[in-house]
Amino acid sequence: MRDQQRPTPAEVYERFFGPTISDPWTHVLLEYAAPQPGEHVLDVACGTGSVARHVAPLVDTHGKIVALDVNPDMLAVARALPAPAGATIAWQQANAISLDLADGAFDLVLCQQGLQFFPDRTASVREIRRVLTKGGRVAISVWQALRRHPVYETLLTATARHLGTTLATVDVPFSLWDAEELRALLSDAGFQRIEVTPRSLIVQLPAPERFVQLTVQGAAMSIPAFAQLDDAARCALVEAVTEETESVAQRYLDGDALTFPMHTHIAMAYTSST
Repeated sequence: MRDQQRPTPAEVYERFFGPTISDPWTHVLLEYAAPQPGEHVLDVACGTGSVARHVAPLVDTHGKIVALDVNPDMLAVARALPAPAGATIAWQQANAISLDLADGAFDLVLCQQGLQFFPDRTASVREIRRVLTKGGRVAISVWQALRRHPVYETLLTATARHLGTTLATVDVPFSLWDAEELRALLSDAGFQRIEVTPRSLIVQLPAPERFVQLTVQGAAMSIPAFAQLDDAARCALVEAVTEETESVAQRYLDGDALTFPMHTHIAMAYTSST
């Protein structure tokens, strides 16, 4: 990654949220997905590559990994990080709604905290099913409801008010919280043996005094309400929201870290073997 005074939002995301949120949750997702040596794996909405990098050693050199993301800056960070052992990762810019991939090309599709951002979730899930082989499987993680995440709820509620917009405009990461909605998406696409499991983890974020600033910077990649702000507006927003979230954040301070639980749903589903 570039060493500069003003990192890109993708670099901010990787440095601050990669080791603290993405990597721990990747381990949880892979517990359910159980990648096997030699498998062909597709990582949809790969971001800066946490899932793909952790899968590579598990499928070994005989496996294959394709990692897709719509954001070129995220992919640039992913490519710049050290390559893991195991399978070579093919990083590709692509839209999940229409995958330029062959039918039945993969044994396993993974999607960590991406599905809720897709403008057409139904089309994306159908594409995932299309590229899976017979008997293939998908493992998806999406955050549970915003109300289960008080720090983010306070931050995003204050943000929406200061931007003069609705909460729904800024709480996209938490917008696919309903387990039954997730189950229905998979069922309607033709998946079978669908299981949706709630999981929780305690996360620890360093530099709590910069939490709002770094969250706003990171969100600029995927949430238009943040991406459209100029520098002055972003600074004003960070200052105002930091003040409003301070009392809630104080409850979760543990030494020099902001420590709080996060909750997700892990969905596993399979294609027909016939």
